[in-house]
Amino acid sequence: MPYSARYSAVAIALHWVIAAGIIFMIGLGWNMEGSESLYQLHKSIGITILLLTVARIVWRLLNRPPALPGDMKPWEKTLSHGVHVAFYALMLLMPLTGWLLVSTSHDFDVPTVLYGLVSWPDIPGVGFLSNETGHGVVEFVHSKLAWVAIILLGLHVAGAVKHEISAEEGVLKRMIPGLFGKTNRPSAPPRAFFAAFGAALGVFILIAGVPALFGGGSGNATPAAEASAGAAIEANWTVDPSASSIEFSGTHEGSIYRGAFNDWSAEIQFDPDDLDAARARVTVRTGSAEVNRKLYTDSLKSAEWFNVSQHPQATVELGNFRQTDDGYVADATLALKDSSVTVPFAFTLDIDSDTATMQGSTSVERTPLNLGQQSDPGADWVGETVNITVEVRASRAG
Repeated sequence: MPYSARYSAVAIALHWVIAAGIIFMIGLGWNMEGSESLYQLHKSIGITILLLTVARIVWRLLNRPPALPGDMKPWEKTLSHGVHVAFYALMLLMPLTGWLLVSTSHDFDVPTVLYGLVSWPDIPGVGFLSNETGHGVVEFVHSKLAWVAIILLGLHVAGAVKHEISAEEGVLKRMIPGLFGKTNRPSAPPRAFFAAFGAALGVFILIAGVPALFGGGSGNATPAAEASAGAAIEANWTVDPSASSIEFSGTHEGSIYRGAFNDWSAEIQFDPDDLDAARARVTVRTGSAEVNRKLYTDSLKSAEWFNVSQHPQATVELGNFRQTDDGYVADATLALKDSSVTVPFAFTLDIDSDTATMQGSTSVERTPLNLGQQSDPGADWVGETVNITVEVRASRAG
């Protein structure tokens, strides 16, 4: 008696990896509430399933699967075919509706960063769903697809077991070769490996690697430069950017995060013998903020944090300088988005001939600056206090 043909190794691998991913995702989806890390993992695996499904569909189109056993009844073959088609639809719909769900968030926006490494943009052109009703419909559909998956999985397993324990030829050995019996190699040599996985890679590159084409990024608007406030400063010091830094830190879920602004400039008018005339202005490009986790870096660009697309700059005006036992202190007024706060900025200063080295620090609270007030107004995850440290090396102008 000739053996039936099995699926190809690629088809088998895709089948079990995607199946394990869907089962894991269902459990994760029901147990990730209150955990941002699990939420990001859920989104990462969902997009992975979507990309693997692209590869699986291309592979299926270019490699004919083994025929169903001849002793199966016609209605059984029709049901089996229907379940398979439904599974392919589900493998597309579950991640697509999940992606649509995060793209239509109307109260706050948490960026998607795949496995903490790759930024994944929102779906463009779905702003009409970014409201309570539209988002709620998408959420309902996405959540109910989990039950559809469970039903289809039950039908799929029941059918496979039924054919295995009955007098029929059986089908499990075609997807698990060697465990449930012997099989022949696929009837035709497998082909188009690079076409299948190249298609998945192409989709990934198109969306994640070319966000401008897909509509991702921090916004479509090209904001005008924000004018610096205050009177003109007669700068007498020139900052060395390579030896200077503005860094910030705080806590998130009990862990310390650290970041820095990579693009900023300063105008400094300072003479230790004439503190009444001392003034300084710092202009910071908010989009240059970089944190030790990519998720934080992407989050800071969003509307509820720095709102980079509408407010590309923040300014700090320093005045009312006075000397202390440990160095100096000034009043620093930080203007960010539509808010501003004034805090004391303490610093030490060492002037050696025409070179000055300054080290200073201060702290600000998130609430007065309207930072993260949609997703975390009570500071349940992100600490309320943000610590800022500044190091400046400057040379005397002129």
